[in-house]
Amino acid sequence: MENRPIAHRPPDGGSILTAAGFVLLVNLIGAAPSVVSSPDTPWFRALEKPWFYPPTIAFPVVWTLLFTLLGVAVWLVWRSDADGRRLALGLFVGQLAFNVAWTPAFFALEAPLLALGVIVALWGLVVGTIVAFRRVDTRAAALLVPYLAWVTFAAVLNFELWRLNA
Repeated sequence: MENRPIAHRPPDGGSILTAAGFVLLVNLIGAAPSVVSSPDTPWFRALEKPWFYPPTIAFPVVWTLLFTLLGVAVWLVWRSDADGRRLALGLFVGQLAFNVAWTPAFFALEAPLLALGVIVALWGLVVGTIVAFRRVDTRAAALLVPYLAWVTFAAVLNFELWRLNA
């Protein structure tokens, strides 16, 4: 494979609106599970929490920021004509589906161990998505790194919630 720099098109007004649409769509998809399940239940409030459990306000703030980064990242890949674009987009959709599945697995089903399985699969899919995005647009891959860090933290948190309450 030839090593050549990837030419990046500067965004125009229409593509900025498209990027905003991607950001909005990813945020809406990411927020969808909160319609059917929530941590505001007697079951969750009764769980023993680990010492590093963040303040409740951290979750919507962090997820909004991360979903915004994901929206920009997928927009960068979507607008590219690089080889590997379809695979990268497919992996993105797959990891997003697992992300959405985690909330009902944990909160609605009250199944921390099942949710742990979901988040471990999610972690692997995020890593795969970063690798695939890197082949298409290194900026898009870099935008997913904070997401991987948070999913890693969330997996540890999920494990500890399961361990402390098993």
